[in-house]
Order: sequence, then structure tokens, then C-alpha cells
Amino acid sequence: MEINLIKFNTDVGRTKPATLFHAETACPFCDVENLTDIIETDGDIIFLRNKYKVIEGADQFVLIEGRECNSDMPAYSQEKMRRVIKTGVRHWKNLLASGKYEEVLFFKNYGVMSGGTIRHPHMQLVGFPRLNSDLLFDEAELRGVVIAQRDGVEFNVSNCPRVGFGELNVVVERGGSLDALADFLQVGVDYVMNHFNRRRFNSYNIFFYRRDEKIFAKVMSRYATSPYFVGYNIHFLPNNVERVADEVREIYFNND
Repeated sequence: MEINLIKFNTDVGRTKPATLFHAETACPFCDVENLTDIIETDGDIIFLRNKYKVIEGADQFVLIEGRECNSDMPAYSQEKMRRVIKTGVRHWKNLLASGKYEEVLFFKNYGVMSGGTIRHPHMQLVGFPRLNSDLLFDEAELRGVVIAQRDGVEFNVSNCPRVGFGELNVVVERGGSLDALADFLQVGVDYVMNHFNRRRFNSYNIFFYRRDEKIFAKVMSRYATSPYFVGYNIHFLPNNVERVADEVREIYFNND
């Protein structure tokens, strides 16, 4: 079986602060004066090297989204959300264009089920000198029932989910608007955190992908992952895909 098998340094992992799980732990991203290896500052958005290099053989970076530790994307102004996404995409493209990496992963963890450890809103970029890009995703996972379209950008509900439930995708065609990307991502995060499922999820991921000059992004609500997927790689196709698309349109786009 062909897979990307990457070494993870558990000794470094043990030293990482975990503000999501230990409220008494000081947030390192709030302590701006003591941040190191800062590459760029744009107002309160900070791009820097990740201090905790748990992925061996890769270069790790963090994009701190702002100074507010207890805020997140649904609460951002439209201008702030667009600035965060444009900054992240710019650094992602710059790392890819540097020639140092075969692939650069760009993603966001948020919440206790997301695989992250720090509450403060941030995204991560990880540059791999060697990585098989063909194994990272299938473009079919980023297609689905269309919710809205604008300026070369499509917003949809996946009808071939990567894992299972409530996966929202944004597809940016070549030359498509990054403002529309940001706006649809903000809607997607707000929906999965506040409207999808009566239990209300407290965690999500955003995963960014690229292929043939297109940008793809997936907003994925996080919960205890199905044992069918973990144990047997069985993906579920829920029967409410159309209903989810209708609900998102009704909540966010009924005046368009």
C-alpha cells in the first residue's frame, strides 16, 4: 500500500503547551513580546516559524490570526476574515514557489477534537521537501451539491465526503476571488459550529488543497471519528446532503 509515512517526534510533542486541555496554561500566542522567529507582522496577524517541530524533516510555520485569544472566524469582521485568508494563501503560495518543498500543507485546527492543542485562533503551514501530492486528496471529495457561486468560486456540500458528515467545500477556479473564498469559509465555519446538528460541535478543521492552479478548501466538523472509517476506510454518504445545502442557503443567502 502506498502512503505518505512521516516521522513524528513525540519527545517534542510532550513539551507543547496545551491551552485547550489545561485552562491554567499560559497561551504562547498571547505573549507576543516573547515570540521568536517572526517572519512577518501585518497588524495583529503574525507569521512565524513553529517553535515545536514535531514533524521530522519538515519546516513548520504558524499564522496567528489576531490578538484575541477567545475569538474565532465567525466573529471576525468581513475585512478581518478576508485579510487573514489572503495572508495565509499568500504565504502558502510563497512557500510553494520557493523551490524548497515538494508540497506545503495549509490547515487549521480548532477545538478539542481537531487535533490541535492551543485555543488561540491560528493556522499552520508545513513544508515537506519530499511528499507524494497525489496521495493527499481526491478532487471528488471537494465537489458536491452547490450552495452558492460568486466570482469564480463555488461553495458546496460534499456528496463524496472524505470521512462522512457535514463537509463543506469551497472551490476557487483559476483567477477566482479570494474575498469570496474568505466569505464562504466564514459561513462554513459558522454553520458547522452553530447550526449543523443539534448537539452543536465545538471543533472543526479547515484543509486547503491545490491542483492545476485551483484552490480547494474543506471545512470539516470534528467529532469522534466513525470506526468504519478508522478501521476499514469506509466513507459514509449521509442522506441529508440536499437538506444541508438548503439550510445553508436559507440561513446565509436567502437575501441574495
